[in-house]
Amino acid sequence: MRPRFEPGIFRELPKAELHQHLDGSVRPATAVELAGAAGMPLTLDDAARRMLAPPRCGSQAALLAYFDLPIALLQTRQALQRVARELVEDLAADGVRYAEIRWAPRLHLEGGLGVREVIEAVADGVAEAAGPRIGLIVTAMRSHPPAANVLLARTAGEVGAPVVGFDLAGLEAEYPAPPHAAAFLAAADAGLQLTAHAGEVAGPERIREVLAFGVRRVAHGVTAIEDDELVARLRDEDVALDMCPTSNVQAGIVGAIEEHPLARLQRAGVPVTLSTDELTVSGTRLSEEFARVASGLSMQPAEVAQLALNGFRRAFAPPLVIDPLLSEAERAWSAWAAETIS
Repeated sequence: MRPRFEPGIFRELPKAELHQHLDGSVRPATAVELAGAAGMPLTLDDAARRMLAPPRCGSQAALLAYFDLPIALLQTRQALQRVARELVEDLAADGVRYAEIRWAPRLHLEGGLGVREVIEAVADGVAEAAGPRIGLIVTAMRSHPPAANVLLARTAGEVGAPVVGFDLAGLEAEYPAPPHAAAFLAAADAGLQLTAHAGEVAGPERIREVLAFGVRRVAHGVTAIEDDELVARLRDEDVALDMCPTSNVQAGIVGAIEEHPLARLQRAGVPVTLSTDELTVSGTRLSEEFARVASGLSMQPAEVAQLALNGFRRAFAPPLVIDPLLSEAERAWSAWAAETIS
């Protein structure tokens, strides 16, 4: 019989979330207000229908369609700033102490903003909110011109803190990663930490592609489980997988939470972290994700605690920021695991 964990158990515990998309976490009520300001008729029901994905979409492309409306609405400095502030507030309400928020600035230029203005608007928004410490990850899109992504990386590096990392996302099946190698070189030269989305479509080859960039974390990495040599490489090279099981079920890469490879990968020695991917599109919070995964994968309390602490240990934040948070988390999760076992 599987152990049952409830979200409330995890809500009060200190958590870190390393894989959180800004545009997938817009409050539906905020979307209605932003649409009204832009002269776009939108009801709350319509917003929910277009932004909250169903439990199963069947493919990565189908899941990504639920980002279309929020991206269309996030084309002004004010909108970006507001949504960033509200996301930090929502994370704080769920007991998140540290988070890394990512988004693709080149998707937000339709209203006349430049890339640097987009990054600064989000940075201003997170600075306004009381809550967890925040790092920003600037994301390049696989479908965008490689030269434009090089410029994006350089601009992200010039902005500096709270920007801490550089990412690649988008449709894996249609757009391989190697053409964007120069962008990752530029990001590394600018002092940014490297991560990339891979492993949301069948086959592990896309994961190998991004490992060639020198990434320290892979966003998702689900299909690594299909290849024992790749699992060993991730373990030996200490590359973490930032996994989002609910989102992975939605995208059709796994059939159910109970089939997700997160626990198997962790038990094989691969560093794994847990995130929601996006609060609104996936309709979950990190405390709920912990309960769902811990219960569905029959994880022991010590394994759950390790998963939680990995979120702090794998953060891109500087030691001055993350070390005190990690110390607090170690005390809290160790006590919880001990109490739960007893």
